Amino acid sequence: MHVSHKVSPKTVPVTSSIETSLMRMTKKELVDLIMQLKQEKLSLEEELSMYNPKVTVVKEQDTPARFRDDEDMGDGMSGISHSNNTMLDFDSKESLLAALRDGIVWPESGLEFWKQDARKNGPIALSDSLQDIYQSSVDNAQVEKGLHIVHVTAEMAPLAKVGGLGDVVTGLGLASLRRGHTVDAILPFYECIDTSQIEDLQMERTFESPTGHDDNDGSGHVHVTSIRFEAWRGKIEKCPVILLKPLDVPFFKGGAIYGGSYNEAQAYLIFCRAALEYLAQSGMQPNIIHTHEWQGSAVSMLFWELYSSRMPSTRPILTIHNMDNNGECRQDEFAATGVSGSLFASVDKALDERTIGHNPERLCLLKGGVIYSSAVTTVSPTYAMETLTGGSAGFLQSTLAKPEVAAKYMGILNGIDTDVWNPATDPYLPACFSSHIPEGKAMCKAYLQRGLGLEEAPDKPLVAVISRLVPQKGIHLIEHAAVKTVEIGGQFVLLGTGHASGGLQSLAHDRFKDNKNISMMFMYSEPLSHLIYAAADIFLVPSMFEPCGLTQMIALRYGAVPLVRRTGGLADTVHDIDETRQDDDNAIGVPSKGNGFVFDGVDAHSIEHTLSRAFDTYQNSPDQWKELSTRNMRDSVMFSWDNSLSSYEQLYLGVL
Repeated sequence: MHVSHKVSPKTVPVTSSIETSLMRMTKKELVDLIMQLKQEKLSLEEELSMYNPKVTVVKEQDTPARFRDDEDMGDGMSGISHSNNTMLDFDSKESLLAALRDGIVWPESGLEFWKQDARKNGPIALSDSLQDIYQSSVDNAQVEKGLHIVHVTAEMAPLAKVGGLGDVVTGLGLASLRRGHTVDAILPFYECIDTSQIEDLQMERTFESPTGHDDNDGSGHVHVTSIRFEAWRGKIEKCPVILLKPLDVPFFKGGAIYGGSYNEAQAYLIFCRAALEYLAQSGMQPNIIHTHEWQGSAVSMLFWELYSSRMPSTRPILTIHNMDNNGECRQDEFAATGVSGSLFASVDKALDERTIGHNPERLCLLKGGVIYSSAVTTVSPTYAMETLTGGSAGFLQSTLAKPEVAAKYMGILNGIDTDVWNPATDPYLPACFSSHIPEGKAMCKAYLQRGLGLEEAPDKPLVAVISRLVPQKGIHLIEHAAVKTVEIGGQFVLLGTGHASGGLQSLAHDRFKDNKNISMMFMYSEPLSHLIYAAADIFLVPSMFEPCGLTQMIALRYGAVPLVRRTGGLADTVHDIDETRQDDDNAIGVPSKGNGFVFDGVDAHSIEHTLSRAFDTYQNSPDQWKELSTRNMRDSVMFSWDNSLSSYEQLYLGVL
């Protein structure tokens, strides 16, 4: 039987008193009333859609709309998307869920199941009306007059990605494009990149960029020559990119982005000079040159000394993603730019104070970038405070605390790509889900358990870690959490690589060998990471420090409950369900309620106690847990890059 629900709207006569009331309202009051009525309409339509869902199948490469429009809601019916353009109608939500379940290709344990299709007929995705989609409280229309923003970066996902830097450049670039800005990203043409990931790649021009070497006679004189470069243009994830390839020197060679058999400081100094030279020779006049990390810091230094007159309306800004790497170099190495390092060898410029009195004294490129940039950001508000007051910036704290620097320094929370990380459309998942249709998450959990050879136990909380295995990530706390999870009746899954994995590998190969409640994979796989996010009940991020962190935001998007140590961006994005919030619930990036579990210590007791609290809620308050999980799916859309972009736009406009 086909289920149909009809609702007859009440007809309200417009009386003269109502007309009079409307006429007396201010424009703002009328706008507020309209917005309120629209929101009530959306809520009613979402309620109605649950009674008669549809599944629509769309082209695999189609991207769901980011913003939900009233017109897209239609008559309140809902759909799903997939690869063959057929429309499937279901009598009820139950039949929809049955179709999801029946379409799963269940994996065999012991195989690399994440490399295989998870569904019989290809991936399936919920339609817009059943998705959790970001809706801004501000106007999302394109700006009337966009800015030209050029990123100068060592990484850009997915082409050249080592850490979060690559994700940030791509995410911020795409969000800027959607708003109507012009965006270019300049990065080195690494030998190791997969050029098949670049759309419309073609060589645009050859040009020469100054370089030099110090005569090393104490005079600071630099013998200037030039290096030939090729500039290649293309698009990465639809974002325009310019790849600079040096022809006369063996830089950016080898099988990895970093760690080649060449002097990295010199390589990136030459790259920075070439980026500016390319802009100048091509006649570009960008509004903003947005540099990243120490690798791009020399751009700001060289811009004001050599290029500001050629690009008078341009302003450089710097984003620091991690203070651990600050780009130390000798003054003679700086001569690779064609400029003497002695020009910047003073405490008020780029001299590394730690080397005063040494022979030779050295420069700190990140410090130079901070001093010479028109604005400086880091990747979360709390990390910015920690760098000013908590010692996270090391010796650079004194530079950041200078009044003239502190006035231009701020933390802007990173975002995530909520199209790529969307459980309602994720092509890697065996079943799609959202806060409206959360049942697919349990199917994903069962799928992962079977694929990894774990006990297929739906009631056991599954704790997940996806991380680089380095000391910063709290490796000793992860080890304690693994042991505690199994002891108190849960399951533990880890995915990651790093030089500090020895203790975890010992646990995996000795104590927990053949244990059906733990699986540790010392590797990285993008498809497998999606499956783990979708399956996880609890997502663990016990970092010693974390400038921002993206994994906890992705976990929230997939309905997992994060368990984190209170530091940096983790403190800005995860709030304990048992703590009373004191700050403004309506602030950008701040959830209205607690969304996870948080601890402060660095000892075993701190994480084990917090893990026990999470297990207690999961096992003894299932309704509360279900509400928490679905609320996390819904509220996490605020971590979209479209949200973070508004802060960057204010910053860009403020320096022009």
